[in-house]
Amino acid sequence: MLFRRSCTYNVEQSTRHYAKSAVTLCNLGVGATFGESVLHDLPRDSTVVTKTTCELLRVEQQDFRLIWEKNKELMNDIFTNCKLKNGFGPSVQATAAATSPTKRPLSPDHPNPALPITETPSPAMNRMGWALRTLLVADNSSCLKDRKVSGKLIRKCAPGTELVDWLVNLSPIVHTRAQAAGMWQALLEEGVLAHVNKEQPFKDKCFLYRFRLDEEGGTAAAGVPQAEDLGAANEHIREALSALFQRGPDATLRMILRKPSHERTSEELELVFEELVHIAALSHLSTSIKRELSSIFVFEAHAQAGTILFNQGDEGRSWYILLKGSVDVVIHGKGTVATLKTGDDFGKLALINDAPRAATIVLKENNCHLLRVDKEHFNRILRDVEANTLRLQEHGKDVLVLERVAKQRGQHSAFKYTVMSGTPAKMLEHLLETRLGQSVGGMDPFLDDFLLTHIVFMPVVQLVDELANYFHCDAHEDAQTPEDREYIINFKKRVIQFMQKWVMAVRHAAFEEPSVCDFIEDLAAEVEADPDLNEETSIVHNVLTQMARYQEDRNQNAGQKWKLPPNGQPICLFSGNATPSKTVIRPDDDIIFRVYCADHTYCTLRFPMHTTAELIKACAADKLQLNRGPEDLVLVEVKSNGERSVFKDNDVSIPTGLSLNGRLFVSVKDHLDALTQLQEQECPTEGVDIDLEILSTKELAYHITLFEWDLFWAVHEYELLYHTFGRHHFGKITANLDVFLRRFNEVQYWIVTELVSTPSLSKRVGLVRKFIKLAAYCKEYQNLNAFFAVVMGLSNMAVSRLQQTWEKIPSKFRKIFQEFEALIDPSRNHRAYRVFVGKLQPPLIPFMPLLLKDMTFAHEGNKTSLDGLVNFEKMHMMAQTMRTIRFCRSRSLGLEPPSPKSEGEVRSYISSFRVIDNQRVLTAMSQKVEPTRKL
Repeated sequence: MLFRRSCTYNVEQSTRHYAKSAVTLCNLGVGATFGESVLHDLPRDSTVVTKTTCELLRVEQQDFRLIWEKNKELMNDIFTNCKLKNGFGPSVQATAAATSPTKRPLSPDHPNPALPITETPSPAMNRMGWALRTLLVADNSSCLKDRKVSGKLIRKCAPGTELVDWLVNLSPIVHTRAQAAGMWQALLEEGVLAHVNKEQPFKDKCFLYRFRLDEEGGTAAAGVPQAEDLGAANEHIREALSALFQRGPDATLRMILRKPSHERTSEELELVFEELVHIAALSHLSTSIKRELSSIFVFEAHAQAGTILFNQGDEGRSWYILLKGSVDVVIHGKGTVATLKTGDDFGKLALINDAPRAATIVLKENNCHLLRVDKEHFNRILRDVEANTLRLQEHGKDVLVLERVAKQRGQHSAFKYTVMSGTPAKMLEHLLETRLGQSVGGMDPFLDDFLLTHIVFMPVVQLVDELANYFHCDAHEDAQTPEDREYIINFKKRVIQFMQKWVMAVRHAAFEEPSVCDFIEDLAAEVEADPDLNEETSIVHNVLTQMARYQEDRNQNAGQKWKLPPNGQPICLFSGNATPSKTVIRPDDDIIFRVYCADHTYCTLRFPMHTTAELIKACAADKLQLNRGPEDLVLVEVKSNGERSVFKDNDVSIPTGLSLNGRLFVSVKDHLDALTQLQEQECPTEGVDIDLEILSTKELAYHITLFEWDLFWAVHEYELLYHTFGRHHFGKITANLDVFLRRFNEVQYWIVTELVSTPSLSKRVGLVRKFIKLAAYCKEYQNLNAFFAVVMGLSNMAVSRLQQTWEKIPSKFRKIFQEFEALIDPSRNHRAYRVFVGKLQPPLIPFMPLLLKDMTFAHEGNKTSLDGLVNFEKMHMMAQTMRTIRFCRSRSLGLEPPSPKSEGEVRSYISSFRVIDNQRVLTAMSQKVEPTRKL
């Protein structure tokens, strides 16, 4: 786009040969503009020729579009006046339109985030809009007023800031202005609310918005609401506002995806990126590629089933991912050959091969939502990934693959490339040579990822051998130049720094392998003997101190014995020197447990935690006199519902991995069907019998949090890897993680057991209220693991069906519970919880099952090895989750204790709940206390 400063131009229109058939349309003088066709990606329909020496001001296409979007009316006036001034009246414009060729842009027009994504609002959103408007109109101090805008009277409109203020004050479930803005955007995207000029999505700014009802006018929009309407509106808000609250984050995300790329803020890009991480179609792409995609993905919504997205034979212009709905893939002569559903992608082949579309895509249902990447961006980001990749080769084979780090707004990286894959030895060499010995501040992400995940691809013994080779690289050097000596000393220093970082990252786990302790002592002796390493003395001393503390602690707790009680109680310390609540379960600790056979006779065994299932099976079979060879026998868990789970022979940490009321059996392989659960497995586990009503709810939550913090503290990050890849691959126990996960199930089923075991309706109502308050206190103490367990227990089918009980719960408590259910809502990959927990500061106890789900997603969605190289992008994803554990524990727990009323009773009670985990039994008990009403 050009603005003229001085000179004159001829604007001429030509056919194929300019020189023979040019026609002068007008002369442009000082102040004239031309070239606005770039706004719509249209070809030039005229040729501009200078008549004199010229000076111009030029505006690039992207900047011009930005100016246009922000000042549409003003820019329109400027161009209209300039066209009239230059002689382009209506007749000239019509002629030009008739003769100039038009070109379909390479990509579809960008969707307008100010417009609805549906043809008509859904009944639920329409009703919600009516209820909110009714309350606004009835409020005498309401922001909804008649206002003059550009000389025109707009009925009942309000600024976005005042609408946000009003909604935040309306309900306690709306905590932040961003949440309120998201809720208004959810109404706007369905057409219930709109910007007065249809130019803005909902913003917490002074832009004016009004309801659809006021746009349409009529009797419904006039006057003050009647008392009955006001009552109905209040009732509807109480019941349905939480649904609008849940739709807010998704509506905000869709609004961002409908904005032009250059208008998306760094916070918005981060929000989009977090969503892309969980889209299966993108799981194979690197983090840096996903970050680039977050800035260019476009959201599309199509209201009608039967809409053709593109036809077979069309030019390929975009790649699509289905966010919601389904589409049919139709091929000429074959009809519908496939149906694609949420999470599937299509349209990539035509872009990669520059070929026509191979099929027609038809929307199968109404209101389909898609993400779109246009051809230009697809070619730049996805087709040219290799241009951003460095490959290091040895003997003609790749040994290290690096990818350029994408620059992010407001962020600076000390490293230009990140490791994508490589051989273990080469990645370690890259670490030592480039990531240590530099002052970059904090822990380098690649180094931290390596230290947290190396056990997957480089066992500790191999890592120590490699480090020893680097440290003693001068052993075979007879003569050294000063330069050689300096290089060797620097490398020794890096190995020492590596050991320091290793101990910082994984703590006591670094010392569990004897070879590590031997190597550390070797380093210490070398540093003491070599004056060139004097600067590293403090580092080595610190590592030695940490090792001494580990060894002292290990000696103090040597000979610990645990027991798995026979009646379903949690694992407990049988003998040892430490306080049970502060004790970590170690691989060589003994555990006492029972093993049954088919006739329910049993033997009691005592083995170290790291004992394999094969050894347990053989010993139990011998004691129970099962005269079969080991190959004919299996070790099995029989759960309280009769379900059987067979252990692999090389599995470890067997007793701690049992379910709440599970029992361990040894059986002949062919006779598994003969195994039945014990009678006591359908009864509650043994626990302290106490009247819950006499216990303070806050004190209960306080001691539950202290108890579970100690369990959480004992879980090492490595246990998440052992759990995800399988303990048998490492020969390592997951006992501490097992106990923590068991606790979640124990609390969840304790809630259900207590309620369905209470025949008195009034007492059940009191218990439900108490448990809702318990969830609130757990949330306040940031014990989110217990918070989830309590809320999920109250949501259990055996509890939710107790209609008589729930009907007597005060509306205040029901509303709080609805808010809690919204927070644990699993939709959008637990978006509500992730947003909430992302704002918390440590210490906190996270919802552990979700962290394990993230680990499993990263593991199953990505190969560990790619073309013989370690897929380090996968390691990075898993390390991110492991770092969450570290973050949650980065500060010690320091809760202010409530006024103690019955501290001893509470501590004893919460350590072992009475629990039934058989859903069939719980449902039957629920039916007994509240039989189903007959219609």
